[in-house]
Amino acid sequence: MRDVTNNNFGHLIAYVIPGLTVLWGASHFSPTLQSWLTTNPSDLPTVGGFLYLTLGSVTAGMIVSTVRWLIIDGVHHATGLTEPRWDFSQLARRVDAFESLIRIHYQFYQFNANMLVAIVFAYAVWKSTSPGEIAMIGWEDAAWLLAAVIFFAGSRDTLRRYYLRVEGVLGRQEQDNG
Repeated sequence: MRDVTNNNFGHLIAYVIPGLTVLWGASHFSPTLQSWLTTNPSDLPTVGGFLYLTLGSVTAGMIVSTVRWLIIDGVHHATGLTEPRWDFSQLARRVDAFESLIRIHYQFYQFNANMLVAIVFAYAVWKSTSPGEIAMIGWEDAAWLLAAVIFFAGSRDTLRRYYLRVEGVLGRQEQDNG
């Protein structure tokens, strides 16, 4: 990915950044991951390390996205955000508008919700590698909690906006009385 464009920005924020966050968390247990994530100029990662880090970030991001689908989507739907039944018979005429809404709302939903999952994982790993501090709560814990609240609120808002705006483009599917 040489340049960030409209075509790859959504994938970057939805999968790569949350995946990288998970790899950072997992690096507390893996010297190999630590070497891929190094910031010391004398220990810069190799081309292979960079490739592995990129592929690992995408893979971890896809796993995070699946966990997001299993948990966060369900929480949002159980707490009042109803999953709409759009009229996809309108899609062929409105595909450009639909794709725009994916770019400006759904991919940001994926970022926020995937980051929520990623930071919960990274926090759990970070906390578990601090012997004796698991029960202690400090300002760092408050910062992690604040980030989680922000990502949860952001995910809820962007999903709500996505649902509303796509409904405006596609309309609702008629109820099936069968």
